[in-house]
Amino acid sequence: MHLVDTTLFYSPTSGGVKRYLTAKHDWLKAHTSWEHTILVPGREDHIERGAVASIQGHPVPGTFNYRLPLNPRKWVRLLDALQPSLIEAGDAFHPAWCASRVARKRDIPIAAFYHSDLPQIISKRVGGSLSAPALRRYIRWTYERFDVVFAPSRIMCGYLDELGVSRAVHQPLGVDPEIFSPERRRADLRERLALAPEARVLVYAGRFSGEKNVPVLLQAFARLGAPYHLLLIGGDREARPDTNVTMIPYRRDSVELAQWLASADALVHAGTKETFGLVILEAMACGLPVVAARAGAFPEIIDESVGALAEPYSPESMAAAIAALYERDLAAVGAAARARVIRQFTWSRAFHTQMATYASLVGAQRHELPEIEVLSPSP
Repeated sequence: MHLVDTTLFYSPTSGGVKRYLTAKHDWLKAHTSWEHTILVPGREDHIERGAVASIQGHPVPGTFNYRLPLNPRKWVRLLDALQPSLIEAGDAFHPAWCASRVARKRDIPIAAFYHSDLPQIISKRVGGSLSAPALRRYIRWTYERFDVVFAPSRIMCGYLDELGVSRAVHQPLGVDPEIFSPERRRADLRERLALAPEARVLVYAGRFSGEKNVPVLLQAFARLGAPYHLLLIGGDREARPDTNVTMIPYRRDSVELAQWLASADALVHAGTKETFGLVILEAMACGLPVVAARAGAFPEIIDESVGALAEPYSPESMAAAIAALYERDLAAVGAAARARVIRQFTWSRAFHTQMATYASLVGAQRHELPEIEVLSPSP
């Protein structure tokens, strides 16, 4: 079997989708006889089975090195040239349309992974220029062509079902608990940040895009003041935007990211649009409690035993939840967080489940659907 994953949401710098695809690639190579190729945007066209293949794309300003190819017909040709026996599309744009075209031609199964809540993210970024009803119709129209649509949380499964996507399957993501481990903790974190030994350091790691609500965290820490300190891992520069806030660039290497996470006291996250929140699990695997917004998929992972939930968009509630966390035994809460990851959210557990779904598709009868016309400005 030759599985090809293809998506726009892949950056050489960072991102949960990249971590998912990289972990899957390594796991399939170690535990199965399947061949696995990842086809994503890159600097140039490069086709190589069993590796990361690329289609030339233009850089997208203001992102972590994401690129956008503008020729869907080429995407179809390159995807077809890989001779897949199963395709998984990681977003609802070019890859979904092109994967559908190739799957129809070859009469092979096709899966999708609903990594991001498209209507909420687009409405957050561009306002009302695209209506939510139109986007929901688009999602239903796109995914009705797929044999299965993986969703990382139950709330997203329910959302897709409400849209009329009848083949949604709950597929949580995972963590490598050997990389993300309390053993990565470094005792010199406060010294490296030029902080007092008694500083209470909480970390956020990820993009600074609008749906992450980083200003809520900044306002919460402004209310808290010393000795609370917020470490923001993201962006492309080092800065001290406030007396109790430090910003450093995102860590490309997973081990380095794990070191920074494990060396903090807890992780904080104010995002309200998260379909899963992989960094939450990575922090928990490092033995950190988590304080996050009571929204999106977070309540499926976080409860009192592993941290706390704050009211969405509320710096006051976030600050209160952080202060209350320090009245508890942080080590015990962190240990419970790691235990939950080991029990429920390892990559091995996730991919065993996913492989069972893949196996059910192989050889199954394809359902008849209208063909998608893939257009582009050049042949």
